[in-house]
Amino acid sequence: MPIDYRRLVDGLGEATTLFGRASELVAIESLVTTVRETTGADGASFTEYGAKGGRVIVAQAGMAWALGQPVHEELVAPEIVGHPFAGRVEAMPTEVAEVLLGRGMAAVAGHPVRHGERVVGALHLFFVDISESEWPQVSQVLRVAAICAEHVYTGREASPIRSALEDDDRSLFLTAAGHELRTPATVLKGYAGLLANRWDALGEDERRSAAQVLSQRADELARLVDRLLGASAGDASRGGLVRTVPFDPVEALRRAANEMPVELRRSLRVELPNWLPPAAGDPDVLGTVVTELVTNAVRASAGMSPTPSSVDLTAGADADTVFIRVCDRGVGIDPASAERAFERFWRAPRAAASGDAARPAAGGENSGTFAAHRDQEGRAGIGLGLYLVRRLVERQDGWVSLRPREGGGTIAEVRLGRADGPPRVAAGRA
Repeated sequence: MPIDYRRLVDGLGEATTLFGRASELVAIESLVTTVRETTGADGASFTEYGAKGGRVIVAQAGMAWALGQPVHEELVAPEIVGHPFAGRVEAMPTEVAEVLLGRGMAAVAGHPVRHGERVVGALHLFFVDISESEWPQVSQVLRVAAICAEHVYTGREASPIRSALEDDDRSLFLTAAGHELRTPATVLKGYAGLLANRWDALGEDERRSAAQVLSQRADELARLVDRLLGASAGDASRGGLVRTVPFDPVEALRRAANEMPVELRRSLRVELPNWLPPAAGDPDVLGTVVTELVTNAVRASAGMSPTPSSVDLTAGADADTVFIRVCDRGVGIDPASAERAFERFWRAPRAAASGDAARPAAGGENSGTFAAHRDQEGRAGIGLGLYLVRRLVERQDGWVSLRPREGGGTIAEVRLGRADGPPRVAAGRA
């Protein structure tokens, strides 16, 4: 495997021009691409570490499946992540080795990235096959790239992997309850006010339509309150909000799709297999997760006049996980925002968030009188939806990521462990 040093020099030059001019993630992605193409690696990743754990923020080629996967806090100790490594996968912890071997990766090389005395991340290359004589060259390439990556963190006070790994259950419960109750409560208030203040001005069809919306939203609100109160009663294993049990993902996804607000169902195409292996997680919380991802996808497509089936809900499984994908044909996700989108209160720049200008209508209304009330849904959001999704998924020992969709749009992917095999150890725990 000859090292392409010309590609290395050109790539490092391109990456360094991004420092201070583009987002940190874009610069890191450029470095990862450079070392992968320079060495001919079959997969590559960059893991960022914080005080309470870490996350795979860049994953390419044969490791693309790991994007967004968390890293357990036990494995970010300096004695573990603070040293270069190159060797066969079998030399790694047994559970991690099994995951990587199951993905066809036989060898891995890694190098820490430091900010002062603190290890803030690591570059990793993965190989289907490589000879021992090639390790010194691969290690040198990683070392040079890691030095460049350290410049990305110059002047930063702390890693962005922070509060999302540290929130307690009570805080998460309040966030979930407030976020989920806001939409149906706002719609109920808006339509009740409409009927109370304009009853005489409305025609019979308009009154009936408004009453249908009120009935539908009241049912949604009742189901939501029942679930949230049940969770707060402490029947879950992790402090109340989330439990982890074996469940049928196809049945749970079909139920989640059927219980979505009608305006979301209008834009949704559900293509699920007849059978999937059981997943380990909370089937009730999965409804919240999928509804929020579909809401986000519809909003991203709103400026493009979403039509029926503009958002796809699909699912599948591999040897270790059950995956769920919500795919839209909207404006797409800027790679620089793929991780920031999960931060609390973060919202995309208005130019990229086309959904702010044209939100979907509330269920049951058609046009005319009700057009002025379409914003009652509050679909623009305040930057809690994806944050909530990630927190709920990670409480089920899963992970969620965003990536651009080929041909335009975004793919949101949730992965949960399979419940029909040995306990799953995240590959990010390496």
